[in-house]
Amino acid sequence: MIREEGYDSVFSVVRRHQFRWSEIQKGVREVTEPLNLNPAKRPRRQDWDGELYENGSFYFAKRHLIEMGYLQGGKMAYYEMRAEHSVDIDVDIDWPIAEQRVLRYGYFGKDKLKEIKLLVCSIDGCLTNGHIYVSGDQKEIISYDVKDAIGISLLKKSGIEVRLISERACSKQTLSSLKLDCKMEVNVPDKLAVVDEWRKEMGLCWKEVAYLGNEVSDEECLKKVGLSGVPADACSTAQKAVGYICKCNGGRGALREFAEHIFLLMEKVINSCQK
Repeated sequence: MIREEGYDSVFSVVRRHQFRWSEIQKGVREVTEPLNLNPAKRPRRQDWDGELYENGSFYFAKRHLIEMGYLQGGKMAYYEMRAEHSVDIDVDIDWPIAEQRVLRYGYFGKDKLKEIKLLVCSIDGCLTNGHIYVSGDQKEIISYDVKDAIGISLLKKSGIEVRLISERACSKQTLSSLKLDCKMEVNVPDKLAVVDEWRKEMGLCWKEVAYLGNEVSDEECLKKVGLSGVPADACSTAQKAVGYICKCNGGRGALREFAEHIFLLMEKVINSCQK
């Protein structure tokens, strides 16, 4: 707008539909007065165009204005941002609002979102809570959350392949007893190589692959795939490598939560294709 339309300064605004009233001050102003409406002809807010407010997202100005200490000046124009993309963070309660906006309307890069076709989930610490119990006859016992099993089922019903992976020599017999009906690889020294093999086998690009991990051994996979997530109790290395951190811990609903996140993004893909 500055380069092509000749403006000296451009700033961001958002449209709000709020009726404003003057503040009552004892000894100065004992009654309030309307500032932007006529109470006798009060419109419905949805029928009113609203007003433009600065949202502080950005201020662009030519050099001479900045050197004078101005954010705005000369030939001015605004850029109106959509309400769902504009959240002020001034007090603590603004954080959860911003978080929900990002989850629902968030920015996911310039590249167009791809539909997820494969989810790879680390077994220890994601599908399970990482605890291993050993019986008297030396048999391995693990536990998992039914919510996560339902998450796997929902993903598969949506056409998303779910596969399990572990660097540990887990008991395949024990895992099979969970009846999750998922292909799995255990005792894997290089997870990225296995996931890459699965990807090629299915004819997918990396952006069509999602990965849920929790350990240092998952870092490369988390960085490579199109959609990555970790449970809330994942190690710091894994958390720094992902785009989504679950609120649930591993083995306690994290897989189901990540599945819901995938469904949300897939809805965005479908909506973008329909536009």
